[in-house]
Amino acid sequence: MANVCVFLSSSPGHRPEYRATAVALGQAIAAAGHTLVYGGSSVGLMLALADATMAAGGRVEGVIPRGLVDREVAHLGLTELVVVDNMHQRKAEMYRRADGFIVLPGGFGTLEEAFEILTGVQIGVHAKPIVFLDVLGFWTGLAGFLDHAAGEAMLRREVRSLFQLTDRVDHALAVATGPGQPFHLTV
Repeated sequence: MANVCVFLSSSPGHRPEYRATAVALGQAIAAAGHTLVYGGSSVGLMLALADATMAAGGRVEGVIPRGLVDREVAHLGLTELVVVDNMHQRKAEMYRRADGFIVLPGGFGTLEEAFEILTGVQIGVHAKPIVFLDVLGFWTGLAGFLDHAAGEAMLRREVRSLFQLTDRVDHALAVATGPGQPFHLTV
């Protein structure tokens, strides 16, 4: 069984499909016997994902900075809640626990987490798989931007292979729990 780290918004967003996808992913993680690792919050899509995983009998490990615990947004009903000092430690602990990563819709924090993982693959720090779950085309613009950056020689074209993009929960889970692919950056 794998530890699946999911990066996602602490906001619910405007569309019900975002929450529905978070719930479906949580149920799928639990049904497959995997463990969910996430940011430990009790709001937005993060709450929907964690609660769905636990309701389906799954294990949920949350990692949250002390400052967010103090603001009373920690999910206190998780299987395990790890409190760290800051956001940097949060990312490091989630990375340490994870076998693979799924990125659901989110904002700056979600992007920061995802790009740190992608950078780690790019420079050879790890080969853990990462997949963007493209709910209603949410990440399509990002993929287009990365293709544009490669076209402008700001990224090598081959870095597009660092991640996958799918609109299917089952495919995202299969990628995140499958073997990663080492990336060899040539100069």
